[in-house]
Amino acid sequence: MKTCVIIGGGIGGLVSGALLAKEGYKVTVLEKNAIIGGGLQTFKRYGVSFPTGMHVFGGFQEGGNLRKLFEYLGVIEKISLQPMDKNISDVVTVLSEGKTYQLPQGKEQYIAYLLAMFPAEKEQIRNYFDRIFELSEEEDLFYLRETSADHLSHSEDFLGSVNRLRDRYITDPKLKALLGYLNDLMGGVGDTTPAYIHALLSTLHINGTFQFIGESQQMADALAKVIENAGGQVIAQEEVVRIEVENHQVTGVLTSKGHRYQADNYISDVHPNVLLRIIDPQAFTTAFKTRVQSVPETVSSFKVFVKFKEKAFRYLNHSHFCLSDFEDNDLDFSGIQPSDWPRSLMFVTPPVAYQGEFAQTMVIISPIAFDWVKPWENTHTGHRGVAYEQWKQTMTDKVLAFMERLYPDFRDGIEFAFAASPLTIRDFYGNKEGSNYGFRKDSNNLMLSQMSVSTKVRNLFLTGQNVNIHGLCGVSLTAIETAEALVGHNTIVRKINENQWLKKQG
Repeated sequence: MKTCVIIGGGIGGLVSGALLAKEGYKVTVLEKNAIIGGGLQTFKRYGVSFPTGMHVFGGFQEGGNLRKLFEYLGVIEKISLQPMDKNISDVVTVLSEGKTYQLPQGKEQYIAYLLAMFPAEKEQIRNYFDRIFELSEEEDLFYLRETSADHLSHSEDFLGSVNRLRDRYITDPKLKALLGYLNDLMGGVGDTTPAYIHALLSTLHINGTFQFIGESQQMADALAKVIENAGGQVIAQEEVVRIEVENHQVTGVLTSKGHRYQADNYISDVHPNVLLRIIDPQAFTTAFKTRVQSVPETVSSFKVFVKFKEKAFRYLNHSHFCLSDFEDNDLDFSGIQPSDWPRSLMFVTPPVAYQGEFAQTMVIISPIAFDWVKPWENTHTGHRGVAYEQWKQTMTDKVLAFMERLYPDFRDGIEFAFAASPLTIRDFYGNKEGSNYGFRKDSNNLMLSQMSVSTKVRNLFLTGQNVNIHGLCGVSLTAIETAEALVGHNTIVRKINENQWLKKQG
């Protein structure tokens, strides 16, 4: 029986482990935190559950890529999902205009709505979204298609910046800005973010989004069961502190508890900078280490978690994005001061079992610069001092004041509210500077942030959001690529599609 040790129990590690377990591997997942799951983790405050991440995601509609993957893994029946409202899936409010856009699901419905809002851009809107979907088709793994072992070439649009693509099709400046509302979910900067990231995320959202009903932890636990039922184990509070390497091959890993684990192969689901800190210094070249450490990170965020009083706020079966002005969705913080913040935010009301008319909780997320928390960057959770707590309360009040521009009586309905800063995200996930989406992809220098699932260490592989694309979809699809690096190219994609064929045959 082949064996694999996975360092980090986030989404990438768990999906990679579950896929390998189905291929006959004995998998051991080692997670530093008390709870597995990474962005799937859920925590409780005053008896109420809050998600740490994965607030909105796509791919689970009938025939969707993630639905196919998790059906193959046998966990789709073990998770509870709430589809967003088909008629109003994403809402975007521009406060300076006093205008709210209610975007539906489905490509044709989506386009028809925008045509009604911007009739002068009729031909441009159609051409733009046709191109967006064409770009998504260039990514075979996104559609779970078998691929050639050779690297595929991509179109100029695919690799160019979002702004360059948008400027070619759209002339109305307000429409251009509106089409960037998903920047909050990808750390998007118009002049540098590659168009393919925008295309894939837009396609996911247009095809339909979902939320977990209850705790997102349910998916992490279901994936762990796949691994355990195949004879593997998922161990929390077992932080890997050293990876031993000899002759370009990992020989074992040591944990903070003094335990040593060995396997045929190893997968790292931790941030590449964390990997470099714990692996034998001779494992990678100085040039590689310098490159990895120089890659800029995507923006972080300030999150406010709200528990409502009973029947105080109606449940929203959509995600809501709010901008001070049209141009405030570009997440370039150069020249922005804390006094000008927040410029934008998004919020959701996570559903619970037997969700009724009113929401129990809300999660509000606003992009923020890590530089603003640098005075406390050498502190740890729970030990940051009075000044930090005062700063965090000030920022929380600013977020709630922003919400009151939408809902004047918003604070009156709050039972309690608390916040997490970029430092919380950094310490919890191990991401450099509390980055929401890992390495920042730059269309002007794509090679800088490109990571392969294979490494120069023969039996060490990578997975997670820093390798290809972030989010539940991006990380899960990358996990397929990682697992196939061990079991054979196209092996798993072929089996996922065979499973779909058998399902259709009844």
